[in-house]
Amino acid sequence: MAGTSRALEGKVPAVTLGFWIIKVLATTLGETGGDTLSMTVGLGYLAATGVFMLLLLALVAAQVAARRFRPPLYWATIIASTTAGTTLADYATRSLGIGYTGGSLLLLGLVIASLATWRATLGRIDADDIRDRRAELFYWSTITFSQTLGTALGDWLADTGGLGYLGAAAVFAAGLAVLAVLYFRTAVSRVPLLWAAFILTRPLGAAVGDFVDKPVDKGGLDFSRPVASAVLGVVIVALILVLPQRAGRHGDAVR
Repeated sequence: MAGTSRALEGKVPAVTLGFWIIKVLATTLGETGGDTLSMTVGLGYLAATGVFMLLLLALVAAQVAARRFRPPLYWATIIASTTAGTTLADYATRSLGIGYTGGSLLLLGLVIASLATWRATLGRIDADDIRDRRAELFYWSTITFSQTLGTALGDWLADTGGLGYLGAAAVFAAGLAVLAVLYFRTAVSRVPLLWAAFILTRPLGAAVGDFVDKPVDKGGLDFSRPVASAVLGVVIVALILVLPQRAGRHGDAVR
């Protein structure tokens, strides 16, 4: 019976207000952290992506091997996925020359394909009921694609759309507010709303991160990327320790 209980235990956190607060901060750290390695240190987008991808793969392997939800491990994996997403999106949209629009469409296609394959393979999709290893791999694949898409969307709206970093952040924050209203006030399926929120938190964080570390003549505060990353890291660790962290609901709760 003990083995059965462990098998049923969720591997990711319940989606609560505290979850979204840490998620937005983690995506902001992903932007400043990714830019630190690729730009400040000077590795470039491709090499930085390789570094972050190796870290992400190691953390995903540890996450899958874990028998229960471990907050520090989970959030370290989220941060690795968002830093890898930052440099990968920058490489795709800038170095490959496909632009923000082309990059966003490509990455949106990958997110949809990942969710569709997940649904076709397992018969259901969820965001806070992850116990099966196959579901967990789909979860992290979709998370990484959504983080990368979010970076491209944030840059596209801030730069190509001409809204600037704060304007883009306001648009994505408004989008999240609309999703919250739909979630709490309507009968719209929770799964697409949750994944839409997962995607929108990333460009929100990207826009805020760019506002913090980009030069003043480009609309930013020109704050040190390493310092900003360190401050965000300390705040995230503090919130993980202070805010309640519990595993998502068990599989027998929802069908």
